[in-house]
Amino acid sequence: MKLIMAIVSGDDSSKVARALTKSNFSVTKLATTGGFLMAGNTTFIVGTEEEKVDEVLDILRKNSKTRKQMVPTSASYGVGMFSSMPIEVQVGGATVFILDVEQFIKL
Repeated sequence: MKLIMAIVSGDDSSKVARALTKSNFSVTKLATTGGFLMAGNTTFIVGTEEEKVDEVLDILRKNSKTRKQMVPTSASYGVGMFSSMPIEVQVGGATVFILDVEQFIKL
């Protein structure tokens, strides 16, 4: 048995949730916030048999896309002089943790 924790961009969370439930995976969704951009994410928790892990990963790959986004940053030019300069960063996709589960009980 495996426990899959996938952190997905809020923009992709509806597509991911629909695809996982359509494929008959039991899913728990948690609203989370990323530390880098402080943007809304969704963390999906899926418990499944080891042989179905690749199927979950395929669903995540197909439904959570990376994209580029401009974000503001500030630069210092000496004492008391600051300027806001946007930089391009890659966002989206999924960060996935796969853990072994010793025991699973559904009450």
